[in-house]
Amino acid sequence: MRNILALSPDSSSEAFLREVDEGLRRDQAQAFAKRYGTIIAGAILLFLAAVGGFLYWQDRQSRIAAADSETLSTALNDIGANRAASVGPALEQLAKSPSEGISTEARLTQASVALASGDRASAIALYRSIADDKGLAQPFRELASIRLITLEFDSIKPEVAIARLEPLAVFGNPWFGSAGELTAMALLKQGRKAEAGRLFATIAADNQVPATIRSRAVQIAGTLGVDATASLPGITR
Repeated sequence: MRNILALSPDSSSEAFLREVDEGLRRDQAQAFAKRYGTIIAGAILLFLAAVGGFLYWQDRQSRIAAADSETLSTALNDIGANRAASVGPALEQLAKSPSEGISTEARLTQASVALASGDRASAIALYRSIADDKGLAQPFRELASIRLITLEFDSIKPEVAIARLEPLAVFGNPWFGSAGELTAMALLKQGRKAEAGRLFATIAADNQVPATIRSRAVQIAGTLGVDATASLPGITR
């Protein structure tokens, strides 16, 4: 107060008001802390616990994915070494992996193993379950759909095959080679040879299509009266 008294009346009033304002703020802060301090502290603890839990979960998922990836690699090596009969339990477990890529690859491998063993019905059921799974990434579903239609091709009507393949049988699409070839074969089943020939020629002209499919497309197009040989020099894959 001695400092306040030493100031001019105006300065003294301003200093007094500042002290009152600072005191009021301290009182408000203390009242706020007393009223909400426990709630704020609890919220901070919950936030830290949530962050810690997420980091733990993320680390755990990474370790599980790494282990599953190694198990899948071993299973694929066994299949390549003609030991497919022994990988059933491992693939069954991997199909439940929290990693979408690993679980879907395991399911696709299960279908391939079933088909190789002569269990066509199981392979079809597995491919259909993947193709119809809207929770999966589109490339997985499209691959399963093509493999499914390939297996069912002789048992479904050509117009059904054409309709199901339509989104994929488009020039430039990653699946155009396989989807376009199946579509062209369905057109042949309908007697639409001219359209089939043109489609085979289009497949042969797409540099993104694997060389084996392009070469086959050139040959079939030729039998249908469409010369697609000009596409052959462009085959680089």
